[in-house]
Amino acid sequence: MDSMKLLRLYQPRNPLFWFMLVLNVLSYALAWIVQNRALNTLGMLLVGGFALANAVMGMWLMWRLLKTAPPDSPNE
Repeated sequence: MDSMKLLRLYQPRNPLFWFMLVLNVLSYALAWIVQNRALNTLGMLLVGGFALANAVMGMWLMWRLLKTAPPDSPNE
């Protein structure tokens, strides 16, 4: 993947960009909870499931941002 495509991720005027950042921070927080807190099996499964679902949604948003050009750049 070339660097020009990676530059498409930075779209501060696009709400998807900010939603992706929030999901990434939340995934990090959920993973930290799973690793550093003593949870029972049900708690571990619930928090781990939320963390995985959150990570998948974040990757999906990242893919959508890579497929769309920023509004202030010329179309390719």
